[in-house]
Amino acid sequence: MSGTLYERLGGEDAIAAVVDEFYDRVMADEQVAGYFDDVDMQKQRAHQAQFISSVTGGPVEYSGEEMETVHADMGITPSDFQAIATHLDDALVEFDVGEDDREAVLEEIASYQGDIVTAAD
Repeated sequence: MSGTLYERLGGEDAIAAVVDEFYDRVMADEQVAGYFDDVDMQKQRAHQAQFISSVTGGPVEYSGEEMETVHADMGITPSDFQAIATHLDDALVEFDVGEDDREAVLEEIASYQGDIVTAAD
């Protein structure tokens, strides 16, 4: 494997496409779609693409609020976090991202679980 994870994923346009697929899956899932009821999804998609680009070594600096602050009052449970992570993995599969790179992306995201999950199942 050469280059950064960001490069292996295909860069900005490829990550944006994965994020679109990811949110299409999330919004179709009754378990987690409610978290986004009052969210500007165009802004959310752009924000998520920026975040994934940043954590995968892209030339992007994440400019959002701290994860813990943003998610503090959302009541996200471990099973909700897992459902969302599964949608991300499925979106990566849809774009033929290899298993090692998918695992690397999910590990990056999982490193924020403690800041995002604020409720018990």
